[in-house]
Amino acid sequence: MLAAGLGAATLALSLWGNRRGSYDLSRRVVLITGGSRGLGLVLARQAVAEGARVAICARDEAELARARQDLLMAGAAEADVLTLSRDVTNEAEVRSMVAEVETRLGVVDVLINNAGIIIGGPLDNMDSRDYEDAMAIHFWAPLYAMQAVLPSMRRRGEGRIVNISSLGGKVALPHMAPYSASKFALVGLSEGFRAELRQYGINVTTVCPGLMRTGSPDHALVKGQHKKEFAWFSIADSLPGLTMNAEQAGRQIWNACRRGDGEVILSLPAKFLAAFHGLLPGTTTDILSWMNRALPATGESAAANARRTGFESESELTRSPLTTLTRKAAAKNNEL
Repeated sequence: MLAAGLGAATLALSLWGNRRGSYDLSRRVVLITGGSRGLGLVLARQAVAEGARVAICARDEAELARARQDLLMAGAAEADVLTLSRDVTNEAEVRSMVAEVETRLGVVDVLINNAGIIIGGPLDNMDSRDYEDAMAIHFWAPLYAMQAVLPSMRRRGEGRIVNISSLGGKVALPHMAPYSASKFALVGLSEGFRAELRQYGINVTTVCPGLMRTGSPDHALVKGQHKKEFAWFSIADSLPGLTMNAEQAGRQIWNACRRGDGEVILSLPAKFLAAFHGLLPGTTTDILSWMNRALPATGESAAANARRTGFESESELTRSPLTTLTRKAAAKNNEL
């Protein structure tokens, strides 16, 4: 009965959440961190389609060059696309990035903090570096970017900030402790900024997606039994019903931004799990502890504590038809 009620409520919220807001992106300056591939690139394409002037940043210059061509092919004018190679975990580089955007495109109307890192594996194979790196990209980088754009937003009395957190920032997921801890921190940061900035006409939206088919698993980092860890993650990321199409996710994110929503949780499974956790957090954690027993065991060798990318952890399972949808998304969204 409780499950049925939660299911009906999450469906109603999903339908309500799909409505479009009135904020017009035409000629707005949009800055997207981690915009060279995956969800960031999808959001950039959608912004370009609405006539926005878009700046994307990432560390990889080759990825940025491909992303720029992608956006130009999507209809953007040469002068309306700016690519910047920056390390968003470096405060000085973030400030110089925002200054360059303001000089070349204009003041930032919309900031999307999308850059991220996924480190998966058993708790015993994680070390302090994993937590530090996750916090650097998911907490400190969004903080630096928000601090850099806020002065001009305050002066104008308007602005939009979108922080891409995760379902893992609402519910701590097994084998993703550094990721979940840092995404929880981002949720708290984002909500705190929203509470204090609305009085200045600045809306901060926290986005908590469940699994999305952006094509990103090959860029994930895994530890422990690398091939097994990557296999369960990449297969789960490709399952229809459990995962959300990246374009659909992007549209819902832009709708939430236009409406100035405080929070949006993407996909019905994610809404259901977040709602269930909100009502029964202890029970949810106990259920997840049983799920954890089905995941790969701790790697016992010294090599198990080393990070490997998804590219380095492929197996017959991850090259099988089970991951077809993810591989198609990777080809489409500059993830290869």
